[in-house]
Amino acid sequence: MSSTATNVFIPGLTSLPTRRSSTTYHHYPDPGKLALVLIDKSKSVNHFHQIHAFIYRHNLHDHHIIIFKLQRSYSSLGHLHRSLTLFNQTPNPDVFFYSSIIHAHTLKNLHSQALLFYVQMLTQGITPNAFTISSILKSCPLQPAQLIHGHAIKFGFDSQLYVRTCLVDVYARGGDVWAARKLFDVMPERSLVSMTTMMACYANYGMIGEARVLFDELEERDIVCWNVMIDGYTQHGFQNEGLRLFRRMLKAKVRPNQVTVVAVLSACGQIGALDSGRWVHAYIVNNRIEINVYVGTALIDMYSKCGSLEDARLVFERIDNKDVVAWNAMIGGYTMHGFGQDALHLYKKMTGLGFKPTDITFIGVLSACAHTGLLKEGWSFFHLMKDKYGIEPKVEHYGCIVNLLGRAGHVEEAFEVVKNMKIEQDSVLWGTLLGACRLHGNMSLGEKIAEFLVDRGVADSGTYILLSNIYAAARDWVGVARVRTLMIKEGVEKEHGCSSIEVNNKVHEFIAGDMRHPKSEEIYTMLEDMNDWLKDHGYSPQTDVVLHDLGEEQKKQSLEVHSEKLAIAFGLISTKPGATIRIVKNLRVCPDCHAVIKLISKISCRKIVMRDRNRFHHFENGSCSCGDYW
Repeated sequence: MSSTATNVFIPGLTSLPTRRSSTTYHHYPDPGKLALVLIDKSKSVNHFHQIHAFIYRHNLHDHHIIIFKLQRSYSSLGHLHRSLTLFNQTPNPDVFFYSSIIHAHTLKNLHSQALLFYVQMLTQGITPNAFTISSILKSCPLQPAQLIHGHAIKFGFDSQLYVRTCLVDVYARGGDVWAARKLFDVMPERSLVSMTTMMACYANYGMIGEARVLFDELEERDIVCWNVMIDGYTQHGFQNEGLRLFRRMLKAKVRPNQVTVVAVLSACGQIGALDSGRWVHAYIVNNRIEINVYVGTALIDMYSKCGSLEDARLVFERIDNKDVVAWNAMIGGYTMHGFGQDALHLYKKMTGLGFKPTDITFIGVLSACAHTGLLKEGWSFFHLMKDKYGIEPKVEHYGCIVNLLGRAGHVEEAFEVVKNMKIEQDSVLWGTLLGACRLHGNMSLGEKIAEFLVDRGVADSGTYILLSNIYAAARDWVGVARVRTLMIKEGVEKEHGCSSIEVNNKVHEFIAGDMRHPKSEEIYTMLEDMNDWLKDHGYSPQTDVVLHDLGEEQKKQSLEVHSEKLAIAFGLISTKPGATIRIVKNLRVCPDCHAVIKLISKISCRKIVMRDRNRFHHFENGSCSCGDYW
């Protein structure tokens, strides 16, 4: 085909629009102009391959504009290697070529390579433009970004809205909230993107009030800013507010996407709002939001945390192309419900199908062993993790082993594991060990650990509380007083027990002795009925679990108004006979409440599902799924 041909036909491009014909391009005597038109019209890599061949056939490979547009097109389709080949073959690439290849690498999260191209461009004496600066900022860690900020000022681009927004974002990602806020506050104008960027900065670092102020200032809101605010509430302990904002978004006729529903499902899971979670699931199905592995895993996690393992399993089985994250979610679901053997069976099935377990997989598997007392199996998995899969144990894995040993009564051995760790211990690990000391009455070791943590300045509120409880369990009230004096001195506050229950899509929270609920009178009447039922069945309160220096009668009264008992009383008066009652508690359930709930499940013919800080307890017909091993 000569370069002067007026009618050009390229196989595979017949679907592109032409002036007169679907198979020929008329009135393009210049192959260069035709190539530019074809690049603009084409959308598949096969088309670009043919155009690429056409360019070389007509000696257009030195045509900067054509090669630039083809390079950019390959990048946009994710074929970075072809884009890079074109760039490397281009003599004397200008700022547009460099900006394009830098942008292409940032889209692939190849941050180091993008920075190298930027440095190469500068060494060749090429001045960046605003697009170059904004592109490289997207890929920058904080330290080089500060240097590029200087370049932006030097070349006069720092006041441009898009560059300033990228600067705000890079400082926010680097944790310098003060610098991000300072840049944002002096912006001459603010776009939806810049407002959302600053909102995300505030939300990521727990400054939810500041994020909400910006959100409320927005006259127009897209799905991204709604997602930022909902997820911010969810991640920082304001799950109910996140759910309220989601309902407000729906009223505003904004269609949620996968990011939205994952955040909302996370909120439901964290507070145990099963009815709300089921409603969101129905919304996803009815509005044809794709249940891919990302959304499916969020559903598994939500149902597991809300106490409906059956629903979690149904979702798991229906997910096509499950990845290891989905398997991990289901293994974790079985683990938190105390079904250790099911979790281990699923692990074997997963590895049998060729999936390589991750560090998260082994946290689930080791926790399953801890909850079911499988000491030998736990150690076997701990060694397998490193020896077969090359996964170095993290502090979470050591925590599982310490928990496994501690529950089984091997407290001294657990202490040796902690002392001989090759990585730094954290407060959760020490807390697990202290909890084992309390469980098995090892006051001397508990004292030693607590004093060690206090001396090193790493003791947290849990350390003091556990030590106080160890003294109290031994009736050492002088020791209890000494610890509480130290807590006051250090400004440490005890975390109060709180139990919640969802009724009619609303979550109700209770603390011990709570009188704030509108139905308090009815709740306490039901509580008296519950006490009468318990007495009729020969139950006596386990006053030895009350870790306060009180009289026997006061201890009984203290036990009667624990938060989980108030939540159950509310559930009994607010739900239909026979309906399952689901409770979420922020602390470990006490032995007295555990024994009481077993009896209430038998007397009321109700299944009661409780999630405490450590695991789920399924109470039914007078027994618990944990087998009293928790």
